[in-house]
Amino acid sequence: MEPGLVIVDKPAGMTSHDVVAKMRRAFGTRKVGHAGTLDPMATGVLVIGIERATKLLGHLTLDRKVYRATIALGAATTTDDAEGEVVSSAEPATVHEIDAERIDAEIAALTGDIMQVPSAVSAVKVDGKRAYARVRAGEKVELSARPVTVHRFELMDTRKTDTGIELDVEVDCSSGTYVRALARDLGAALGVGGHLTALRRTKAGPFGLDVARTVEQLQEQPSLSLSLDEAVRHAFPVRRVDAAETKAVRFGQRLAAAGASGTYGIVDPDGRALALAVDQGKHAKYLVVLAPA
Repeated sequence: MEPGLVIVDKPAGMTSHDVVAKMRRAFGTRKVGHAGTLDPMATGVLVIGIERATKLLGHLTLDRKVYRATIALGAATTTDDAEGEVVSSAEPATVHEIDAERIDAEIAALTGDIMQVPSAVSAVKVDGKRAYARVRAGEKVELSARPVTVHRFELMDTRKTDTGIELDVEVDCSSGTYVRALARDLGAALGVGGHLTALRRTKAGPFGLDVARTVEQLQEQPSLSLSLDEAVRHAFPVRRVDAAETKAVRFGQRLAAAGASGTYGIVDPDGRALALAVDQGKHAKYLVVLAPA
């Protein structure tokens, strides 16, 4: 099985693990993983690694992500989305009194470098156990705020409903940002509560819906979106090395630093992926070796 990435357009109602299981059967291999969990209610871009490309996944999750979402103002829920129980609500008339200027101001306050408390039902680990698992077991979970970056939080449309206001938004954010938490915090700042009713990831790192395929399409005709070599060239700056350096990488020997910032891919003279690395002092530090043994 050739290693590479598959960009899946995940449907609603399916967990990321469900998608991985279906891709294992479709591609006939157990070595399948995903980068960046999507909630069951969420749809859109899910990056799947096949065979050796699974080594890339932990590094792809450091990228920016773009979402389209719908936020309902007027009620807060236990899960910060429509699947949770309502814990507080405001009178529709009170919600309808909120003007566009207030909404814009509070959205602006949640844009940029902010401290965010993840949703209690997030995948954040608390003493080695996922927060959502503790919540489902009946525990009360309190998570600490952590720094995230919301590069863009744009209001696309506003609608009044019988129960409050719906906001269609687009969010461009750092990995680790919870759009559900943005909905919660926006509703709290406006004093009426808020939760997410729809979430669609349109981009994860450099991978967008334009190259995504549905689960059904991949089950009928399994094929890679990008080979391992293409994925490295697409997702990282590339350092091309000569034949002697290629041999050094394959044997785990040190290379001189590339003078690059951040993670970069090392490829051989023919463009085949050898490793991911970062500069550490005068030398390159290998994060993962991708060349077959």
